Amino acid sequence: MKKIKIILLATLLSASILPATAAGIGTWTLFPTYADITEIEPTGKQTYVLASGSLFSYNPADGQLQVYDKVSPLSDNNIRHIAWSSQAKRLIIVYDDSNIDLLAADGTVTNVPDIYQKAMTFDKGINHICVSGTSAYLSTDFGVVKLNVAGGSIADTYQLGYKVDYSYVKGNNIYAASQAYGTYRGDMSLNLLDKANWVWDSGYTPLSVDRTNVKDEQTGYWWTVTDAGKLTYYTLSDTGEKTYQTEGVLPDGPSSNNFYRVYVNNGKVYGTGGAWNDLIDAGRPGEVHVFDGTSWSEFGKPAADPASRCWGDVLCLDFDPKDADHVFVGSKNGLFEYKANTFVKYYSKDDNPGFTSVGDGYAYTLITGVRYDQTGNLFVLNSQTDNSLQMFDESKNQWTILAKGHNFSSHNFDVSGMMFDRNYKYLWFQNSKYNANMLYAYDYANDKLYTYGPSLVNQDGITVSASYIYGPVEDREGNIWIGSDVGPVYLAASTIEAGESYFTQYKVPRNDGTNNADYLLSNVSIMSIAVDGGNRKWFGSNGAGAFLVSADNNTQLQHFTTTNSPLPSDIINDIAIDGKTGTVYFATDRGLAAYQSNASEPADNMTKDNVYAYPNPVKPDYTGMITITGLTYDADVKIVTSNGVLVNQGRSTGGMYQWDGTDLKGRRVASGVYMVETATSSGGSGTVCKIAVVN
Repeated sequence: MKKIKIILLATLLSASILPATAAGIGTWTLFPTYADITEIEPTGKQTYVLASGSLFSYNPADGQLQVYDKVSPLSDNNIRHIAWSSQAKRLIIVYDDSNIDLLAADGTVTNVPDIYQKAMTFDKGINHICVSGTSAYLSTDFGVVKLNVAGGSIADTYQLGYKVDYSYVKGNNIYAASQAYGTYRGDMSLNLLDKANWVWDSGYTPLSVDRTNVKDEQTGYWWTVTDAGKLTYYTLSDTGEKTYQTEGVLPDGPSSNNFYRVYVNNGKVYGTGGAWNDLIDAGRPGEVHVFDGTSWSEFGKPAADPASRCWGDVLCLDFDPKDADHVFVGSKNGLFEYKANTFVKYYSKDDNPGFTSVGDGYAYTLITGVRYDQTGNLFVLNSQTDNSLQMFDESKNQWTILAKGHNFSSHNFDVSGMMFDRNYKYLWFQNSKYNANMLYAYDYANDKLYTYGPSLVNQDGITVSASYIYGPVEDREGNIWIGSDVGPVYLAASTIEAGESYFTQYKVPRNDGTNNADYLLSNVSIMSIAVDGGNRKWFGSNGAGAFLVSADNNTQLQHFTTTNSPLPSDIINDIAIDGKTGTVYFATDRGLAAYQSNASEPADNMTKDNVYAYPNPVKPDYTGMITITGLTYDADVKIVTSNGVLVNQGRSTGGMYQWDGTDLKGRRVASGVYMVETATSSGGSGTVCKIAVVN
């Protein structure tokens, strides 16, 4: 019997075609920066570090570096303060929203959400943590909260009615220091819930504690920040000489959490760190963050004047179709050329007389859009100028001003969002100035500019009261979508072809027995849109998180917020999708996050070389979804036993199909080899791959 089992297992394992390397469907990844270390908490073993609102630890005994985030095991994002309780053996973590986590050394977390969840008419911010035994005193905007660190609960709340900047325990008294009101003292033998038992003690003295240069009393190590902002520890001799134990420790990450636009090209992720629109003039340093799937790097800062002085507020970029490492970058201060992340050239008015800076005392050469066509010509938006639309033929080193008959010079124009449709017939871009909305379609073969707006009228003849628009994005049916502060709308492909100018507000049926319907995401401020391989729409909002809507627009499939997901923020500046893997990247105002979706770009053809399943084999302890990838759009999929019994069937989402490992009656299938039979949506032949299931 044992011999038979071994032979069967070997047969099943041999059915695996390719190893599974993709992330699990539905999983999240966060990409925070750790560039600014603000608080260090040694524990005698690992040392916890707060850096740019994120947490990591380092253990000098084994060199282990570990990061902690909302994916696992924390309850929230955006940490404000940390403190270690040596008696309770827990790290106290307080967040910007006043949520609290208690992290034990074994990695388990106890969440204490009382302050976060408490409805109050005043601010609840936690400004300081004072640890005393197994308790901690949290200085808040309304008083002091006593936290039972060992028990994981709020013990008392002392509502003093004013902001407490920090507190400390001395003898049998607790002191609450307020910059506005001075320092008050509370005798802990009295009922401190009674505000009258807090008495004025002295004036306010600012807290002067360097939490980035801390001694661990248990080991004698000094932990500090050196070596370009990295964590370093050293010992101190009797003569005061420092002996450094490490050259610096820091988790990998981007140089900042500034992500305004995000791009995916050849498996790499690029993020621009500036910001500019009708509401924002960010004034940020020049940053282009690059993730190659393993590690982060940055575009190099220009070395030569005036480029080095102009390198700031990077807004947009695009990739040479002939060389993915050749990139043009638009910023608030001109156009920059890069090769393999290295600066090549700065384009200013000296190089291109057509470039114009914004007037009225401003010195900005606003390059708000760059886009290559399929032949290698670069199109550039020089916003708020007469020559807003230009083309650069690099082979001839020649600039051409386009759409000369259109006046873009008024401050009522703030053009951006360049996109070619799939047939390269039109170059689309928008004006998103308050109450001056305009969508443009430039026919560059015939040098004609078509305009839609400023009033956006829907299919019912009703004016869409949008103050701002964002986009544009084309779906797989040729419709051109834009977001607005009152919801998404689109120009139907048939409308464009007919030369008509009304926008469609998609009506979602209520399915309540009436003929009533509601506009899709009505009155949700949509700032970003992306279309995945299954023609589903991802919408990023200004404060309401991210939405996923089905290909037919009738069903909201997902709604991710900071409450129900690891999203760092509900403000989604931009969305980009890696079509090969189906990974969706969200650029928020507090950093970058990624979600592994179940839709990749469909393949042109299904062959035995590109259609495969993962995980494969499916092991006994695996309970997730099994993914088949490499499929054509809306492919027909049937999963059958080795003797042809049907156990599952359906249609692909883009280039992917998922199976839960059960049969038509919902029962987990038996051990064996299962055949995945595919066909195109039109009934054409596909291919077959195998899945091994081991129970």
